Amino acid sequence: MKTYDYLVIGGGSGGIASANRAGMYGAKVLLIEGNELGGTCVNVGCVPKKVMWQASSMLEMIHRDAASYGIHASVESFNFSELVKKREAYIEFLHGAYQRGLDSNKVEVVKGYAKFKDQHILEVNGELYTAPNILIATGGKPSVMKIPGGELALDSNDFFALTEQPKKVVMLGAGYIAAELAGVMHGMGIEVHWAYRKERPLRSFDKMLTDNLVEMSKEAGLYLYANSVAKKIVKEADGQVSVYFENGKKLTADKVFFAGGRVPNTSQLGLENTAIKQSEQGFIEVDKFQNTSAEGVYAIGDVIGKIDLTPVAIAAGRRLSERLFNGKTEEYLDYNLVPTVVFTHPPIATIGLTEEEALAQYGEKQIKVYRSRFTPMYFALNDYRQKCEMKLVCLGEDEKIIGLHGIGIGVDEMLQGFAVAIKMGATKKDFDQTVAIHPTGSEEFVTMR
Repeated sequence: MKTYDYLVIGGGSGGIASANRAGMYGAKVLLIEGNELGGTCVNVGCVPKKVMWQASSMLEMIHRDAASYGIHASVESFNFSELVKKREAYIEFLHGAYQRGLDSNKVEVVKGYAKFKDQHILEVNGELYTAPNILIATGGKPSVMKIPGGELALDSNDFFALTEQPKKVVMLGAGYIAAELAGVMHGMGIEVHWAYRKERPLRSFDKMLTDNLVEMSKEAGLYLYANSVAKKIVKEADGQVSVYFENGKKLTADKVFFAGGRVPNTSQLGLENTAIKQSEQGFIEVDKFQNTSAEGVYAIGDVIGKIDLTPVAIAAGRRLSERLFNGKTEEYLDYNLVPTVVFTHPPIATIGLTEEEALAQYGEKQIKVYRSRFTPMYFALNDYRQKCEMKLVCLGEDEKIIGLHGIGIGVDEMLQGFAVAIKMGATKKDFDQTVAIHPTGSEEFVTMR
């Protein structure tokens, strides 16, 4: 049996960040990963998604916006396969960069799948490893559609495996993955039919954001179907795939995608051989220090089901290693006021409480909301005048900002600085006293009345 100071199960962003930070402080670390380094984010998540979003946005600019500036351009061809090939080459470069980082911190890597033999012994490829500290950072995976023919629906992993562009797709799901991929594919010229179970998508987001997204998506030419629950999926004789809905509707396309959330990667870990507690959905339960119910075993990232974002997993992993190997015994990640961007078309940026959450938590008398809806100058010369809408949710007499939300071109790059201010406790007065940068969209956040 081989002994280490720290065993990290999962070579995604969170696991790598924690392993590297521990290695920097001299810990003997083993990282265990069965697939490619980088996990979901690098291989089938944020990195390839952002590449595809950028390509889609460029095509939109050329087809929709360039002529308004006197730029009469056309796309000679769009080679989807070439884009995928270049994207995958970039991801391969990132694999090497991650490995070099691990090597520089003397982190050993073994390729395989870990299983707990007992609380502090892992088996990988028939070898046994032990350590006083073990981190579970195995992430999540797409959920499976549990209806007849559900296996015919592709998931987000399958989208990134495509090498040829479909002409028409059906997207099922109301979450951010469905919203992002629907917009990406439409921007690439694919006919997109997006169906979701309830009255609107992104239901956990501020209603202002989702109302605008639905309106803008329809204006752009996507086909949206609210209150549409899929009943079965059937492969037709001509190779097309049809989705039948409970309301009697039928949609047929080249491909059907299901983006109905993600489930934790825990089923093969042998957690039954430990004292680790899980939720009914299989997520590992942790306290604020990332401790599981098993002493010396910790969990971070998507596997705990708190906030499924790469930077959150990285931040939690690094803070955990600071606590375990650098003497910062009270170090932990605050999961409040985490900024989030959804790469829809246009993007969504949000931090803090929604208006609905704020009213429910504090009451109408304590909450004041400021809004601005305008046409960004980007569209000033365009016949198509896409709107941007922003909102500040403020609490109490001093109007402390407890929520900031925006949808529109460029809001993805605006949010980070505002998030710093809000994390520091900024008030509406602080925003008012900040001189606006003109002409920009971001100035609307400091000039609202």
